[in-house]
Amino acid sequence: MTDDMQTDKTESGSAAADETFAWSADPESSSTAGTQAREWLTQLQDMIQNLATQAAPVIREVGIKAAELAAVAGDKAGPVAQRAAELTGQAGQKLAERSRDLAAELRKDAAAAKGADGSNGAGGTDAETAEDKPTADVA
Repeated sequence: MTDDMQTDKTESGSAAADETFAWSADPESSSTAGTQAREWLTQLQDMIQNLATQAAPVIREVGIKAAELAAVAGDKAGPVAQRAAELTGQAGQKLAERSRDLAAELRKDAAAAKGADGSNGAGGTDAETAEDKPTADVA
């Protein structure tokens, strides 16, 4: 039965292929594609706008929480920074005291060395020179 139909079509010359699903490059299809692309872009823009509108309160809450955390960190860092400053001051004072002691010892050793050189006939005096005088306390 199907053979009869195909034979009839080929004999009558109306056996043209069905072109409803074929590729066509008609100007109408390109304008239709452009219209469809515009629709998609419009939909995409609407989705982005909706997302931005819905996300704004969440972003605001995140900003508020970040500000609260920064305030808590500032509150906790203040005393720590003060304690660090105190410790730094104490360490500086200890370092200055040790430096003064070292300088005094070096002067004492230098004076002893000069005294030993002076007794050997170098003609040294016991008077302090400008180099031997201790510097004023800088505090």
